[in-house]
Amino acid sequence: MMMTPEQTILIRDTWKKVEPIADTAAELFYARLFEMDPSLEVLFKSDMKTQGAKLMKMIAMAVSALDRFEAVIPSIQSSGRRHVGYDVKEEDYDTVGGALLWTLEKGLGSEFTPEVEDAWAALYGKLASIMKDAAREIS
Repeated sequence: MMMTPEQTILIRDTWKKVEPIADTAAELFYARLFEMDPSLEVLFKSDMKTQGAKLMKMIAMAVSALDRFEAVIPSIQSSGRRHVGYDVKEEDYDTVGGALLWTLEKGLGSEFTPEVEDAWAALYGKLASIMKDAAREIS
C-alpha cells in the first residue's frame, strides 16, 4: 500500500507529539490490547516496560524511514519471523492495529483526525503486511 506525501507528513508531525509520552503510550497500548483480546497477555513473557520500549523503538524506526522504507524492510521481516516463535497468529495483527489506533487517538486527542487515522492505518497496514509475509515464509 502506497502512502501519500501528505500521510507521511501527518505521521511525522503526530509522532513528534507521541514520542515525549512514549512510556505512557506504550502502557495505554498494552492495556487496550489485553482488553481487546485477553488471550494475548500470555504471549508477553518479558517485562512490559521493556516490551513497551521495544514497541516504541520499532514505531520510531518506521517513522524515521518513511522516505526510504526499503532500508528498514529487512528489520521488519526479521521481527515478523521472530513473532512466529512467540506464537503470534496472523489475526492478532488486526487486534494490534486496533489497539495502536486507539492509543494514538487517546494520545493525540482532537489532533487525531480522520486523515491522521487513515495515515497511521496505512503505515501499520504496511508494517503488518511485511511481518505477516515474512512469518508465512517460515511457518
